[in-house]
Amino acid sequence: MCGRFELVSGQRVFTRFRVANPDAALLAMSGIDPHDIRPTQRVLLLTTDRVLTTAKWGLVPSWAKDTKSASKLINARREGIADKPSFRKPLRFQRCIIPASAYFEWQLQSDDKRKVKYRVAPAADDDLFGFAGLYDTWRDRQDRSDPDGATLTTCTIITGAAPAGLAWLHGRTPMALLPEEEERWLDPDLTDPDEIVDLLKPSPADQLDVRAA
Repeated sequence: MCGRFELVSGQRVFTRFRVANPDAALLAMSGIDPHDIRPTQRVLLLTTDRVLTTAKWGLVPSWAKDTKSASKLINARREGIADKPSFRKPLRFQRCIIPASAYFEWQLQSDDKRKVKYRVAPAADDDLFGFAGLYDTWRDRQDRSDPDGATLTTCTIITGAAPAGLAWLHGRTPMALLPEEEERWLDPDLTDPDEIVDLLKPSPADQLDVRAA
């Protein structure tokens, strides 16, 4: 799964993902430690036409009555994703890329019941993950003072089975897109669920740097 990650490479995001609006202010996520990004905080995400924006981490479907699901839908399982009510529409029309320099997992040590924190990053120096994500916009229709309702944009990171060589750490891993497949992932003309899901593959373990944090 992915419950914590970091993004500490600063403006490297702009060049790595060919961002169309390289505004340094977007990198200043007020009040958020870039070394420890947590669910329900705001994260950077890349949408169609490579526009960089922010969203709250934890998907709230547009049809939800309230925002209580945000803390539950931080990840979307690849398996069966095209049929899940919360993800079915975003998978076809509201895909995004969530940049990260690393993510974290905790493993319980059987000898003394300690949890050891591990950092998982691309093996190549200064590289970044481009996590496959989905986003949605929720509107508060209960706010009678605003006829249009307040809006909230939220997102989720797609996960799948961990590759051989990484399952010892955790059975699931974020789906990090290959750079050559990112353009296809963001293509608004791609709406076939089967083709979309085919883009979701785990990073090979030999392309990752895994070490105790």
